[in-house]
Amino acid sequence: MPQEGRTPTGREGPQTESSPGSDPGDFSAPQRPQDEGSALRSLCVFCGAGTGARPSHTQLAAQLGRACARQGIRVVYGAGGVGVMGALSDAVLAEKGKIVGVIPQALMDREYGRTDLTDLRIVQSMHARKALMHRLSDAFIALPGGYGTLEELFEITAWAQLRLHQKPIVLLDSDGFFEPLRRILDHARDEGFISPTDRLLVQHASSVKDALHKAARLPYASAAAEGAPTLTLDQT
Repeated sequence: MPQEGRTPTGREGPQTESSPGSDPGDFSAPQRPQDEGSALRSLCVFCGAGTGARPSHTQLAAQLGRACARQGIRVVYGAGGVGVMGALSDAVLAEKGKIVGVIPQALMDREYGRTDLTDLRIVQSMHARKALMHRLSDAFIALPGGYGTLEELFEITAWAQLRLHQKPIVLLDSDGFFEPLRRILDHARDEGFISPTDRLLVQHASSVKDALHKAARLPYASAAAEGAPTLTLDQT
């Protein structure tokens, strides 16, 4: 079976590395502790390949990209070069920041992947893509997007609910894009499908500064003390 590919691109020159024995979905490795004094080093951003109906979506993505680059935070994302993903990656590269793109080979073959990133990882499936993005990141921010963005957001949140990780998850919008989603999550909590504690797994921010602040801290203090069993992710 082909191994996960790692292709540093652009300034470092093309090369491919294999990493046998490296499981992108290995949740047994120690997690970086998140506390009031912790620093955010690597941030996964879920976002759309479209621009959306309002320019505020791409403007916000560019603000986040610039802020991460200037603060020395590595960005991990889906490797796209258009839409909100393009605005995010353009901003990081313009500020000479570090950005890792993770993309399945099938999408790379269809020329959906950006090749001028500081680091490009090519994997074999969408599932491996999400697992590797998790492993490379300290926290997750979701910007406006469609089905793919929401699917990534909810899978990483479900993993957190199962205590596969304790990494912060933040919705970031500046114009109410995620307000309907916040209402449905509150409704699911009120109807008894999400516990009040687990509802806190998904935080919300309306500015880049607030989003990065929340991304550097545990979503709730009691997670580590709840004694939930350790679970593993089936990669088959």
